[in-house]
Amino acid sequence: MNSQPSQKAFVPFVSVENMMRLVHHIGIETLLVELCAFVEEDFKRWESFDKVPRIASHSKEGVIELMPTSDGDIYGFKYVNGHPKNTKEGLQTVTGFGVLADVATGYPVLLTEMTLLTALRTAATSAMATRHLAPRGADTLAMIGNGAQSEFQALALKAICGVKTVRLYDIDAKATEKTMRNLQGQGLNMVACHSAQEAVQGAQIITTCTADKQYATILTDNMVGAGVHINAIGGDCPGKTELHKDILLRSDTFVEYPPQTRIEGEIQQMAADYPVTELWKVITGQAKGRTGERQITLFDSVGFAIEDFSALRYVYSRIKNTTYFENLDMLADPDDPRDLFGMLQRAK
Repeated sequence: MNSQPSQKAFVPFVSVENMMRLVHHIGIETLLVELCAFVEEDFKRWESFDKVPRIASHSKEGVIELMPTSDGDIYGFKYVNGHPKNTKEGLQTVTGFGVLADVATGYPVLLTEMTLLTALRTAATSAMATRHLAPRGADTLAMIGNGAQSEFQALALKAICGVKTVRLYDIDAKATEKTMRNLQGQGLNMVACHSAQEAVQGAQIITTCTADKQYATILTDNMVGAGVHINAIGGDCPGKTELHKDILLRSDTFVEYPPQTRIEGEIQQMAADYPVTELWKVITGQAKGRTGERQITLFDSVGFAIEDFSALRYVYSRIKNTTYFENLDMLADPDDPRDLFGMLQRAK
C-alpha cells in the first residue's frame, strides 16, 4: 500500500512571514487596490452568501469570535479576537487566522494568518465604501485613532480614493508619532494634530478607529460639518461606540449586515427602527449613496464575514505557483477511507 499521503492531505498555509513577503512582492498599494476589487465583487453577489452575525464569546478582557460564510461552492471562516488591554503587555489587540474549504468535499484548501490580512481587508473595505459615499474630489482624511490600523487605512484611501493629506490625532501622542514615521515617503502630506477637533478641520473624510471597549464620544455633533463622509470602524462589539448619537440623527447611515451592526455598531445607540442602507445595495445600484453636497454619509463598519471571505479568496488566488506558502500535512489520508485505524497502526 502507498504510505505517502495524497496531495489532498496537504493544505497550503500562509504564515505571517510569507504574508509579509507576499505584500512586499505585490506592493502594498497595489495589493489594497486588488483586494478592494475582490471585496466589491463579492458585495455585488451579496445575496448568494450565507449570512449570520459573528459568533462571539465575551469576557471582561475582550472578545473571541468566529466569522463564517459560504457562497455555496467555497466555505470560509475567520477566528479573531479583540483585547484592547493586550497592548500594555506588548501584545496585539487583534489577532486572527482563517480557513477556506471546498464545499463539495469539506476539505480545507487554505489556512492563513489573518492579523495582517484583517488590517488589509478592513482598509480595503473602508476605501470601497468611501469611494461610493464620499463627496466628489475629497482628498483630506482625518484619522482619529492612530493604532495598528491607521497606516493601512491611510494608504488604502490614498490608492483607491485619491487622498493626499492625512490629519492625525490620538490620545497617545506616541501613536501619532509612530504613524507619521511609518508613512514617511509614502506620498502623503501628514499633519499631526493635538485634538480630534483640530484633526477634522478641513477634512472631507473622517475615519475613527479606537480600541477601548466602552461607550465613547470620539466625535461630538458640533465637530461634524455638512458634506463629509465618516468611516466609523472602531465599533465591533456591544457596549462600544465612537460617535455621539446626534451625529447619527444628521447622517445617512450605511452598514454591512444590519442584524450584526445593530448589536455592535454605532447604531446600537439608536431605536430599532433607525433607518440604514445596506452598502451592497449602493454598490449594485439598488439604493442611493451620496445624493447631495451637504449630506453627511456614515459607514458604520463593524466588519463582516464576507469581507474576510473575499480576503481569503484573494490570497488563495495570489499564492498559486509561488513560494509564499508551505504545505501542511493536516488531513488524514488512509489508502482505504474506511480504515483510519489501520493507517494509525501502520505508523508504528
